[in-house]
Order: sequence, then C-alpha cells, then structure tokens
Amino acid sequence: MSQLAQPVTNAVHPVPQPPGFVAVPTTVPMPTPQRPPGCPPGLEYLSQIDQLLIQQKVELLEVLVGWEGNNKYEIKNTIGQRVFYAAEENDCCNRNFCGPVRSFVIKILDNFGQEVITVTRPLRCGSCCCPCCLQELEVQAPPGNPIGYVIQTWHPFLPKFTLQNERREPVLKIVGPFCDCKCCSDVNFEVKSLDETSVVGRISKQWTGFVREAFTDADNFGMQFPLDLDVKMKAVMIGACFLIDFMFFEHNQ
Repeated sequence: MSQLAQPVTNAVHPVPQPPGFVAVPTTVPMPTPQRPPGCPPGLEYLSQIDQLLIQQKVELLEVLVGWEGNNKYEIKNTIGQRVFYAAEENDCCNRNFCGPVRSFVIKILDNFGQEVITVTRPLRCGSCCCPCCLQELEVQAPPGNPIGYVIQTWHPFLPKFTLQNERREPVLKIVGPFCDCKCCSDVNFEVKSLDETSVVGRISKQWTGFVREAFTDADNFGMQFPLDLDVKMKAVMIGACFLIDFMFFEHNQ
C-alpha cells in the first residue's frame, strides 16, 4: 500500500454539528464533486478516490483516567482534506461495561454537517470459539436505507469477514493476519476477491509510535480500494474498518 500523505495544516471554520456532537477540528474540507447517477447523497466524495486515512481522535479524559468515551474519527483523502467526520453515539454504561464488544451506532457526517452514512453494530459474542454468534455490522446511506453488511466468517486462526451488498449477496472478503499485535509496523487486513485468489485492497492499522500506542486506544487506519469500486461498497469498507478497530485495537490501557 502506498504511503498516505500527512494532513495539511491550513485552518478553516469548523463544520456545523448537530446537538450533542463535539466540535470538529479545523481541517481543509475536500471540495464537493458532482454526484454520479444512482449515487446515494453524500457518497459522491467516494467516487473520485481510491485511498482514505481514518484518524481516531485522542480523548484527554481517556488518557488521564481511563474512562472510555465515544469514539470520534476524521476521514481524509491522501492530501489531508477532510472527506467525512464520524462520531459514535453510545451511553456511558455500554461503553465502560461492555468495552470493545459493545453495540454502537456511528454517524458519518459530510463537510456540511449532514449525516450521510449510519453504521450500526448489535451486541454479539466477542469470542472466536463461539461460531454461532459472530460479529455483524450494517451500513446505511442515506440513514435508514441499508446498502451493505459486514459479516464475520468463522475461522479458528484468522480474522475473516465477508462484505455484502444491500441484497446480502457476497461481494468481497477481508482476511486479517494470524497476530494483530505488531510492534513498530502496520497491521494489514487484505481485501480479496470472493475466491480469495486476488488482493484488491487493504485496511491497515498504522503504527503511531510508542507513546500513543501505550497510553491511548486512538488508532490511525489507511484504506486502499479500486477506484472504480461501487461507492456503496467503499462505504461498507469504512464500516468494516470501524468494526476491525473495535474488535482488535480498542484495548483499554
């Protein structure tokens, strides 16, 4: 996977936020492209890109006292322009008692503060030894309209997922490494064809340094996918990235 560009530092006014959301850090927004025919509103941003950088925001309260807060992410293109802003909606008990196996709703907003994607995860068993209750995630765009699903596939050693379209038809597979704990290097989850013979993309948990890795669970992810991939499946891959983050990298320090 090619190295993603570092975020630019030019400041603009924050994106307007709905009640209850924390203000978005000032980052240059990606210009709004023309929406292709049949593209759900807001997903036109994904029609022109083949890579994304997803940066989880560091929460000071989590660092100081270990009290889990709602996850927040900035989603950027390769030159550091903000494409989306994502925020988890959850209650305090669910976050701190269920931890990374918790159910959640993540709302993804465009640069005008409009919710364009909703990602929902029900509460499921977090053990790979229990194949009858595996992880599942639904992606909606616009909210209320399902466009795809991420379904965990049971395997005794490897993290495996199937990406499905709105008709629950398999489209792509994701296969992770045997060990998701690597020091000083990225952890790669390969996006493959259904027969798993060719790699078409990648979701990489990027190494962020000893201090950040040791004292926070805020992670950076790089995503790569075909430019001509259906924008709905690109959105489903974003949902898969959130699920991978919670399942393998949301470890309370």
